[in-house]
Amino acid sequence: MEGWERVKYIMETEGYNKNSFSTAIGMSSNVTITRLVNEKRSPSRATCQKIIDKFPQYSYDWLFSGTGDMYAKKEPESTNSTISIKEGNINPNLFVSPNAHRLDTTGFMNVPLVHVRAQCGYLNGYNDEGYMESLPNLPVIVDRTYHGKYMLFEAEGDSMDNGTKESICDGDIVLAREIQRDLWRYRLHINDWYFIIVHRTEGIAIKQIIDHDVEHGIITCHSLNDMFRDYKIYLDEVEELYNLIKIVDRSARL
Repeated sequence: MEGWERVKYIMETEGYNKNSFSTAIGMSSNVTITRLVNEKRSPSRATCQKIIDKFPQYSYDWLFSGTGDMYAKKEPESTNSTISIKEGNINPNLFVSPNAHRLDTTGFMNVPLVHVRAQCGYLNGYNDEGYMESLPNLPVIVDRTYHGKYMLFEAEGDSMDNGTKESICDGDIVLAREIQRDLWRYRLHINDWYFIIVHRTEGIAIKQIIDHDVEHGIITCHSLNDMFRDYKIYLDEVEELYNLIKIVDRSARL
């Protein structure tokens, strides 16, 4: 079974057509899935991850490369099933993201990096497989590997720099984990994380969210630097939303 056939198998087994399947896995259009199936292409790592995020009962290795069992193996339960990152918890008994894959025996993940100079291109190409695979990758030290889409973003400006250890400074490289869009309908964990907001027209911003109006889909964005005012954003205008996990690179400053 070829890669496109495995995608088609999941799509049809789960009762979707190309349009509904694309929507279900978080794609803004059906172009990728339609071309993949019609032109008998192999799915990219990013596309496979989107599918596995939605249908975790299937094995990522089987979907991407055809190796191993079709269905994912359940991890054994642990008495210590969570570890703390900042003030929130992430379950470690999950699969590693293929767009941020762990290097064997090293304790590193390779994660795509969006430089400041590449942010305009990212806004146009974040949903394009070829563009995503063209991004540079950096190894990031990790204690464990986690399920989901990970990205590295380069911070720009001083809106999140108030001179304290909590600052995100100009040029910092931060590791971020995507929040699935269907979770935006519920109250975000605004007390646990900073957020990376990929806005449709305003670009990419790192902010603290101090209020989430769930009913109207509005978030209030706050900068640590008090020279910048708070502002509101409709989540309908946001393409992607990430939790900022940690700073992975910071240049020495005097």
